[in-house]
Amino acid sequence: MAAHADSIALVHIAALAADEKQAQDIIALDVAERLGVTDAFLIVSGNSEPQVNAIVDEIQAKVHEEIGLRPVRREGFGLGRWVLLDYGDVVVHVQHQEDRVFYALERLWADCPVIELPEQLRKSAG
Repeated sequence: MAAHADSIALVHIAALAADEKQAQDIIALDVAERLGVTDAFLIVSGNSEPQVNAIVDEIQAKVHEEIGLRPVRREGFGLGRWVLLDYGDVVVHVQHQEDRVFYALERLWADCPVIELPEQLRKSAG
């Protein structure tokens, strides 16, 4: 079973919000068939700890503003290295670029389908 349409809509909102704060390497993966407990991962990078925290703040604000959701769990905020926002059906990973390279989540989940992101994302993303 693929990611639900509501999950994909949340991924799009979060990706656009991250893009507004110049997040880099924005990718969304459909992990529904592999995990069963969540539909999608959104993985984005920032170049500094303050940028990572700014990306997280923007994602939380836009998701709440547009669909009224708050994360059920948030881990790593304040450190600005790897922040996880758990929205239940979607988990957002905002990582410092160095940590992103080290942990390589995209390689770990390479067999999962990529979710197409909105065309409005900056061309330098991804």
